[in-house]
Amino acid sequence: MAETSHSDGASGHIKRSLKTRHLSMIALGGTIGTGLFITSGEAISTAGPGGALIAYVVMGMMVYFLMTSLGEMATYMPLTGSFSAYATKFIDPALGFAMGWNYWLNWAVTIPVEATTAGIIMNYWLPEVPQWIFSVTVLALIFLINYLSVRSYGETEYWLALVKIVTVVVFLIVGVAIIFGIMGGHAVGVSNFHYKKAPFVGGIPAIISIFLIAGFSFQGTELVGITAGEAATPEVSVSKAIRSTFWRILIFYICTIFVIACILPYTDKNLLNQDVSNITMSPFTIVFKRAGLAVAASVMNAVILTAVISSANSGLYASTRMLFSQAREGYAWRFFGYVNKRGIPIYALLGTMIVSCLIYLTQFIGPQAYNYLISASGLCGFIAWLGIAASHWRFRRAYVSQGRDINDLKYKSSFFPFGPIFAFILCFIVICGQNVDAFIKWDWQNIAISYMSVPIFLILFIYYKVRYKTHVIPLDKVDLSPSTKGEKYVAPDDEDK
Repeated sequence: MAETSHSDGASGHIKRSLKTRHLSMIALGGTIGTGLFITSGEAISTAGPGGALIAYVVMGMMVYFLMTSLGEMATYMPLTGSFSAYATKFIDPALGFAMGWNYWLNWAVTIPVEATTAGIIMNYWLPEVPQWIFSVTVLALIFLINYLSVRSYGETEYWLALVKIVTVVVFLIVGVAIIFGIMGGHAVGVSNFHYKKAPFVGGIPAIISIFLIAGFSFQGTELVGITAGEAATPEVSVSKAIRSTFWRILIFYICTIFVIACILPYTDKNLLNQDVSNITMSPFTIVFKRAGLAVAASVMNAVILTAVISSANSGLYASTRMLFSQAREGYAWRFFGYVNKRGIPIYALLGTMIVSCLIYLTQFIGPQAYNYLISASGLCGFIAWLGIAASHWRFRRAYVSQGRDINDLKYKSSFFPFGPIFAFILCFIVICGQNVDAFIKWDWQNIAISYMSVPIFLILFIYYKVRYKTHVIPLDKVDLSPSTKGEKYVAPDDEDK
């Protein structure tokens, strides 16, 4: 594979070591987490079975459109900085600067949150051991995985994702058996869909409120864009992962919500459980117990621990690569762009790990500060999705305006321009509707907590734009050369093939 020069102060090469199976599993595993295992019950309880299904279908469509948009750009120009780099190249450097730091903050905060959650889960089996010991162990484990090589990250995510997938498949099989009366007593059918106020509870406002829950559940799917920068064959791997997104969403979310709604009425108080420390109340656990599986709680506890470790592991990878990209783009100190002989941006990894550990420690010395930091990353994922939609809109318009044939693209989104427009509008609605009640009651503290990530993003954007006087790049001036700015890649070694 051709190599391009790297920026001054940088050293080493990023290695394209991730195989197609790695990217497919990373994209698949990224959609399955605690959002599906725990908060899916809250969606049914709030909006009813029909309302929850509509919310997840609509949000699933948006995510699919976003992934096809990202896939078109990632196969044409696979960059480690992904959507941040695309915003820089296709829209405005100030937007790329703000998006990169926004996304880095999102995962830098998520890592200690997931480590804390892992400690809570482990206390289910070992309540006498302090939670912090398990949390620190998880932080050390994910650091080691990311320190060794990008291949070790890919392999770890492959197997962790496989555990989650097998769990959901088994759940669906058991759930269908309960629905038809094969297991768990009498057949329940779809009677819960017309129980009391079902299928729609709370009307349109309730459905809109579920958009946020569904959106958080789907966050992580954009990781495939970041991993494209280290894929051995991105034009094959990324397009394959994107094409299967629709079916992943259908099978692992829509079908799961449907099965839970059939078995548990929306009035079941257990659906409102959102506490990972009480896994016995997870909708998955309740369904497995109803089927007569006595060890359901322990099994689901282990599965959710797997999901949490996977999220922390992916978070460290994503934030490290984003910081590396920021450095290569000139948005961060140059030494963060250094890459060692194994292809690891070691200083970006160390820098991110140190920040995450410091955030983790704040819960012991300043719990309120820790909660504010968590709030600061609340909408970061949706802001990143807004950037993906906008970048794709500009990319395609620039591509056509410069006289290029869209049929030459290695992967082409079939839903342009509807896809990015629909995704942008829906993301904007979700961001604005994060906490409407706080505005109605003029609760400024809740407003600040709920929307903290928005002013942080705007401050970053305005700072860069004012300081460097950047402008939106004219369509005919957009750089569509597939070369990578500041990044130098090498093909995998023979032993990696």
